[in-house]
Amino acid sequence: MTPDDVVTLLIRHRIKQGQEQQYEAWLRRIIAIAKGYPGHLGIDVVRDRKDGLHLFTSILRFASTAQLQAWLDSAERRQLVEEVSPLLADGDQLEINPEREFWFTPAPADMPQPPRWKQACVTFLVILPLALLVPLLWQPLFRLWPWLGGYVPSNVVITLSIVMLVVYLFMPPVTRFFAGWLNQR
Repeated sequence: MTPDDVVTLLIRHRIKQGQEQQYEAWLRRIIAIAKGYPGHLGIDVVRDRKDGLHLFTSILRFASTAQLQAWLDSAERRQLVEEVSPLLADGDQLEINPEREFWFTPAPADMPQPPRWKQACVTFLVILPLALLVPLLWQPLFRLWPWLGGYVPSNVVITLSIVMLVVYLFMPPVTRFFAGWLNQR
């Protein structure tokens, strides 16, 4: 699998008034089931409000389009979507994208992306501490294996570490934390 194979699925559900707890229980079940499917790389859920109703945007990543399609076509998913349909105000809204991340686009499709300067600020807040800390954490290994501590190998290791931490660990929760500010009009 190469990073270019990764496909992202956005699922948007607006929940009928008073059905939020039932939906949350259903969401926990479907997340646990999806995690067991081949190629599943992770899921983030962004909670928001739209037109007075709770909006849940689930961002699922799969290792390939074929593996995502297997999940979408599965009998388990079809049954779970049928089960949750009475709780949904607008049905099961899907958007598939071959891009690797939706850091700044999990909002409803009719909302504009946050301004680039806000995206840059949040990205800076995530990358700066990592750029200061990650090289220090690698230093013992570079001393142990001097060939790894050369200019090019050390920069490859440090940059790869920072990118992986940003993409898979830090950026999703940070964008959820700053969602109100990012989407503020």
